[in-house]
Amino acid sequence: MVKQAEQLPRPALVWIIVAQGLLLLPHLPRLPIWVVAVYLLAFAWRIQAFRGRVELPGRWLKVVLSGAAAGGIVLSFGSLMGVEPMVAFLLTAFALKLTEMRSRKDAYLVIFLGYFVCLTAFLFSQDLLLVIYETLLVWVLTTALICVHRPGATRIGDLGPFRMAGAMLLQSLPLMLVLFFLFPRIAPLWSVPLKAHTAKTGMSDRLRPGDVSNLGRSDEVAFRVSFDGPIPELSELYWRGIVMSRLDGDAWRSLRFFELPRSERNKDAVVPRGDPLDYSVIMEASQQNWLYGLRYAESPTPRLLSLPDYRLYRPAAIEYRFQYRVRSWPATPLELELSPWRRRQETELPPGDNPRTRAFAESLYESAGSPRPFVDAALAHFRNEAFFYTLQPPLLGDADVMDRFLFETRRGFCEHYAYAFAVMARSVGIPTRIVGGYLGGEINPMNGTVIVHQFDAHAWNEVWLEGEGWVRVDPTGAVAPDRILYGLEQALAEEGSFLADSLLSPLRFRGVNWINDLRLSYDALTYRWQSWVTGFDGEAQLDLLKKLLGEVSPTRSMLLLLAVGLASVAILTFVLLW
Repeated sequence: MVKQAEQLPRPALVWIIVAQGLLLLPHLPRLPIWVVAVYLLAFAWRIQAFRGRVELPGRWLKVVLSGAAAGGIVLSFGSLMGVEPMVAFLLTAFALKLTEMRSRKDAYLVIFLGYFVCLTAFLFSQDLLLVIYETLLVWVLTTALICVHRPGATRIGDLGPFRMAGAMLLQSLPLMLVLFFLFPRIAPLWSVPLKAHTAKTGMSDRLRPGDVSNLGRSDEVAFRVSFDGPIPELSELYWRGIVMSRLDGDAWRSLRFFELPRSERNKDAVVPRGDPLDYSVIMEASQQNWLYGLRYAESPTPRLLSLPDYRLYRPAAIEYRFQYRVRSWPATPLELELSPWRRRQETELPPGDNPRTRAFAESLYESAGSPRPFVDAALAHFRNEAFFYTLQPPLLGDADVMDRFLFETRRGFCEHYAYAFAVMARSVGIPTRIVGGYLGGEINPMNGTVIVHQFDAHAWNEVWLEGEGWVRVDPTGAVAPDRILYGLEQALAEEGSFLADSLLSPLRFRGVNWINDLRLSYDALTYRWQSWVTGFDGEAQLDLLKKLLGEVSPTRSMLLLLAVGLASVAILTFVLLW
């Protein structure tokens, strides 16, 4: 029996149950449905025990339930290793702990564990709405903690502890700001396992007909861009991501670093031409390694590489929202001299593949006489013949897919036209590759940023021409010029397939002014949050300390931290005494 002084007050139990339900909600999209069932069972069991109708589970039943939970996690995720299975196991154990909570000591453990579970949501997102939600959750947990310290309380509807918890959180705000901005950012002594069960998003490293059109159905944000100066025309915003030079079966893919000979791993220095564009990119998690930038991009952000095909690369996958700076020179010629090895790679095709397409390209080149007129003739063919730009292209089968596309279906999305042009150009010995990325974006007038959505995903070609280097060629522009000039929504206006699978997407209501203004205002607020808070890393903190201290040293940093901390405590003490 639990002594009366150690018994759990009823208000505390109610607030703990409320907190447990709130803790579960942010994790619902990534949890197996049976974990939710465990929560409901634990709630029902605890409530019935509270009413005196059932007994709390015994020791052996708790052991069996814990073992079953661990087995269920392994069956659902394939392993206990990784962030998702560990969080799922923690939540399951947290729910089961409710069924054995008898005393105030048990409540302390559950509440402190609740604070930890609250933090796990930020392993998956640092969105502003989630921060507001988790702040409310901390408020509820603190209310439960206050109720535990009131052993004689029995009135469940008393909001006094809730108001007291809110006052405590407000009092902690100054010290929290001091610690956030000034406390040294020390790398953790542990490493969090990769989110292996999180799906990759955005442009893939393999391109088949239909891949980009699948992305064209998503309204999720891929990244946001803030230019230091005027924003270029949207038709010039070709965000290069992945460069695909090899055709394996019916899929294009990029060349891996180990496939490059040593002579190709380090390119000669490029002499930039024209006026540079400076901008900052905040990229959403993609679980991929490549980043996006305009033509010939260099980044001062640490640990970012520029690969031999002139794309930005990060050795670690983008598992969380990532901010980086870029400077681009769109007018700079790329690779004016093409090595024999590179020429072989960029003209290679599987033997005997797509014979009708090859024959047509050879006849077109015979009439054109040289690479540049051939490119113009191929684009004119797409422009003048009955080709259609559609988000719902028909399936092309498993063999000779471009023969069927060019001479039978003639309906495709951007990857179909880029694929067809690459096969045609390579058939006549013109070095050609496919670039996967995004085109254009949406300008937010509230803050002047460019919002690039997943439906802005695009594929185009780069052709190597003597004396010009790699030149961008976009066959989609010949078939659907509205896609280049105005975006996907305008290009698909007649077909009516834009976001047809997302009927409640706010982007479908851009014609309703108040909905659109609300959406853009929230996006502008989100950008500020990402730039100033989630993007405040060690480098940004160092810049702030340099502005405050001039010379940054451990002694000056600790004195500043101590002085501001003491000032915050003094102000708080004065308010409390007043």
